[in-house]
Amino acid sequence: MHTPLPASQRNDPNAREAAELIKSCVHCGFCLPACPTYQLLGDELDSPRGRIYLIKQMAEGNAPGPITEAHLDKCLTCRSCESACPSGVQYGRLIDLGRDMLGERTARTPASAMTRALLGSLLSNRRFFGGLLRLGRALRPFLPQVLASRVPAARAAGPWPPARHRRRMIVLEGCVQPALQPDIDAAAARLLDRVGISLIRVKSGVCCGALNHHLGRGAAAIAQMKHNIDAWTPQLDTGVEAIIITASGCGVLVKDYGYHLRDDAGYAQKAARISAAARDVCEVLTPPDIANAGIRDGAGVRVAWQSPCTLQHGQKIRGRVESLLAAAGFEVLEPAESTRCCGSAGTYSMLQADISNQLRDLKLQTLQAESPDVIVTANIGCLTHLGACAAVPVRHWVEIMAGTGR
Repeated sequence: MHTPLPASQRNDPNAREAAELIKSCVHCGFCLPACPTYQLLGDELDSPRGRIYLIKQMAEGNAPGPITEAHLDKCLTCRSCESACPSGVQYGRLIDLGRDMLGERTARTPASAMTRALLGSLLSNRRFFGGLLRLGRALRPFLPQVLASRVPAARAAGPWPPARHRRRMIVLEGCVQPALQPDIDAAAARLLDRVGISLIRVKSGVCCGALNHHLGRGAAAIAQMKHNIDAWTPQLDTGVEAIIITASGCGVLVKDYGYHLRDDAGYAQKAARISAAARDVCEVLTPPDIANAGIRDGAGVRVAWQSPCTLQHGQKIRGRVESLLAAAGFEVLEPAESTRCCGSAGTYSMLQADISNQLRDLKLQTLQAESPDVIVTANIGCLTHLGACAAVPVRHWVEIMAGTGR
């Protein structure tokens, strides 16, 4: 698709990049059945093809209005359309550029702007979010059911093995996960310890930046990226092998640090190095590792695998977790429509609650159809979103591999 740029847009890097990316789109429509919002709402403008048209209009210099804002906001950024697209359209990049152009050219209502600022500031601050969560847990008996279901019970982290192996990796602790589920990273540390890898915490790390990035708070996201780069680079200099990420939503962004900071003279090379070192925890394990470590605790346990969009569409990692679970003896149930989004999508479940909850209910129907003992996933957002209504426990796969969480 050709996007002619008027003179007023030729110096806008976002418009130029969007026009280049849009060239790949041939309007074939293969993305439509893959898009959760289009399937739910049936509106062309709530499909990838329709949103690309809105982005094209902005790149061509047309002023965006409430319609553009509404339809771009409804996108989950699940990137299921990328997996379905035969032309290789980089829709994830396009929707980010579209939201950037929207933010530069129009102002949100004061209420919308305040909501996004509060979500970005509070959720990405590990200490503050932890305090709010403790307060919510204390008040949970007095909250309405709809709110109480969003406040998960506290879980003990369990032991964290000492650093004793030659192979060392550091873990991104992130923002909400340490408070919501401290047992996930501890379970990952125990699992990796059994295969000869020491997982190390770096307390100076902060939120990966994904929350602010998707809320349109680009400057805040970049600041968090740079903070993490400064915290992790010295660790790589000492021989740390990789940066391990147990939340696939964070992994997508950290692997893109190099892209987001490519034009920053002071950080471009360091960001590229960090991205190259980033690994989802499943990427450093193999079925032979599991077998050699004698991990066979899954016999007789039926698990429904929910592959987060950020793992299968964002990071393009498919089949890896399933093979690890099978190597540990679990019976892995792969549900129908496994490529569809659960509706969590970071803060989407708060900003677009009605759509998010409908998608969650549809996802749970397929996940629970074969009566699993437990639902397993690889992202904290999916875990908490599904866990609020699931009829069976919802756990991170490393928890059940490490012998906890069932």
